Amino acid sequence: MAEELKLIAVARVRGVRNMKPKIRHTLHLMGLNKPNHLVVFKDSPSIRGMLNIVKDYVTFGFIDEDTLKALVKKRGYRGRKRFSELGDKSVDEAVKAFLEKGERLFERVFRLHPPRKGWKDVKKSYRAGGALGERPDMVDVVRRMM
Repeated sequence: MAEELKLIAVARVRGVRNMKPKIRHTLHLMGLNKPNHLVVFKDSPSIRGMLNIVKDYVTFGFIDEDTLKALVKKRGYRGRKRFSELGDKSVDEAVKAFLEKGERLFERVFRLHPPRKGWKDVKKSYRAGGALGERPDMVDVVRRMM
């Protein structure tokens, strides 16, 4: 029985004001250089360690394959062209290659809009009624940001 692959979507919420150098460097390694940028990773211990460092500046959670396909189709690029211009077949091939082989066929960073209806509070954790840290409904946030 094959184990299901878990995808973690990480969206940057806050800017650079008063940020420690270690946090800034970790965000740079993840490719999250500006607020409202989103990156999709496969779940691994190294990614979990990085998320533990930057949890006060990002929001993250698990997403499914359908959300990843919609994200690549709407906001993904291959070179200078959007996937929406290339067609549905290229989207499916890119997502399949990412899931199976780990290939990076589309640009790593998705530049998204701020979520519709906004963030609740960018200084509090999700559990305390804010926007930061791990959340169970990341699919909803990603769909609001597309």
